[in-house]
Amino acid sequence: MERDLVVRAQHGDHDAFTTLVAPCLARLYPAAGLILRSQDRAEDAVQDALVRAWVGLKGLRDPDRFEAWLYRLVVNACYRHARRDAGRRVVEVAVLPVDGLVTPDGGQALAMRDQLERGFRRLPPDQRAVLVLHFFLDLPDAEVADALGVPLGTMKSRLHRATVALRAALEADDRRAILAEGHPA
Repeated sequence: MERDLVVRAQHGDHDAFTTLVAPCLARLYPAAGLILRSQDRAEDAVQDALVRAWVGLKGLRDPDRFEAWLYRLVVNACYRHARRDAGRRVVEVAVLPVDGLVTPDGGQALAMRDQLERGFRRLPPDQRAVLVLHFFLDLPDAEVADALGVPLGTMKSRLHRATVALRAALEADDRRAILAEGHPA
C-alpha cells in the first residue's frame, strides 16, 4: 500500500503524497521539537522538509525507504535551522495544563522531566537528533543510521557519545543543585 502511494506521489499525485505523509506528522513535529528545542522552529523545519520531500520525491530510488528518507530530510532541516539560529537566543515559555493537585509521584515525575529537559538543552542538535530518533521515535538502529545518513557503526558511536554527554549534563546539574543548597543565596 505505502509503496503504491509513493509511486503515485512520484508521478505528481498530491493526494497520494498527503495520504503518505499524514501518519508521519504526529512523530515528525515532536521529534523536530526535541531536536531544536522550539516548537515554532520545529514547525518550520518540518515544513521545509515536507517541501523538499515533495520536490525531491522523484529522486527517491527505493519507495520502501520513504519513511526513513523523510526522517533524514527532517533531521537535516533541523540541522539547517539550528545552524541558522546558532547566534540567536530563543526564549520559549511553555504553559503546561494543570489537572488538579500534583501528587508526590507526579511531582517527582515532573522534576525528573524538568531535569532531563535541562540536560537535553545542553546537547548540540546532532546529539539530540540521534537520541530522539533512537529513544523517542524508537526506530531500529538501521533506520536511525539511514535517517542520519551515516553507517550503522557511526550511528552507534554517536548514540554512545550522546548518551554519555546527556549523563554528564545531568550529573553537572545535580552537582550544581547540591552546591546551591549548601550555599543559600
